[in-house]
Amino acid sequence: MNTEDISNRLTEVFRDVFDDESIVLSRDTTANDIEDWDSLAQISLLVAIDKEFSIKLDLADIKLLKNVGDIIDLIQIKVS
Repeated sequence: MNTEDISNRLTEVFRDVFDDESIVLSRDTTANDIEDWDSLAQISLLVAIDKEFSIKLDLADIKLLKNVGDIIDLIQIKVS
């Protein structure tokens, strides 16, 4: 799976979790860029990512994530 495929699927996950079809992600997108992205939404987002990509993100992985680019890179590693 390439980064474009991951990015497209991840955008759909974000749109679903935040119930906002206008979300457009870039590699630099952070929680500060999405109004409702708080700690509770973070948990929902991570569960949705796990489910969408059939992966398991662990706490050590999650602590390193600073932006959407980091999420894409981590997903690519996990699905490989």
